[in-house]
Amino acid sequence: MSTLLFAPPTVSTVAVAGEDALYPVNRIFCVGRNYADHAKEMGVEVDREAPFYFLKHAGAIVPSGATIPYPPGTSNYHYEMEFVVAIGAPAWNAPVETALDAVFGYACGLDMTRRDLQLEARAKQRPWDLGKDFEQSAVIAPIVRAASFAAIGPQRITLAVNGAVKQDAHLSDLVWSVEELVSHLSRYYHLVPGDLIYTGTPAGVGPVVAGDRVTGSIDGLPSIELKIGPAEAV
Repeated sequence: MSTLLFAPPTVSTVAVAGEDALYPVNRIFCVGRNYADHAKEMGVEVDREAPFYFLKHAGAIVPSGATIPYPPGTSNYHYEMEFVVAIGAPAWNAPVETALDAVFGYACGLDMTRRDLQLEARAKQRPWDLGKDFEQSAVIAPIVRAASFAAIGPQRITLAVNGAVKQDAHLSDLVWSVEELVSHLSRYYHLVPGDLIYTGTPAGVGPVVAGDRVTGSIDGLPSIELKIGPAEAV
């Protein structure tokens, strides 16, 4: 009988607000340039023909309230506040009209980014993996079940660093709606429970350094907090 050579990685999980149950994470899809003002500040335009994505591995998940070290390989480490969609039912080639049936709930998230590495890759027309998909780069607060969240649109999404507001927008500013994103992704992937979609960030992204405290909120959801620690010794 075959045996594993070593123990598999621990399953990453997210708390569910008001419950003891945990949401196990499968994949993390991230939407690029889904707020027009953020695309503008990054020197690019929104692609209004179709959304585009990059992925993070499930091990990148970090719970709200954590302190994480300043990551290696960068001198320009950025926050990006995001509205996160948690998938709770299979979706394959789902029409926009019924795409929300696949949603389990919503959460506040931070897409932490090694911006210098991302921009270097972008300039060379290379993938963004080094800038986006690294350890402890997907921060998330407890998930609220979809039935307990109001219709998406008027909710305010904000982020502050050390108490100073840096990002301030509304979910109605999303270029691609949640149902459009779920429908579009489901044409290319069999979405399953455990898949997360980070739906993009508003304008106002910027750097953080060791000692900074990042806080974010979206109306109707548990807030998110992250503290930046010193870089790990090499």
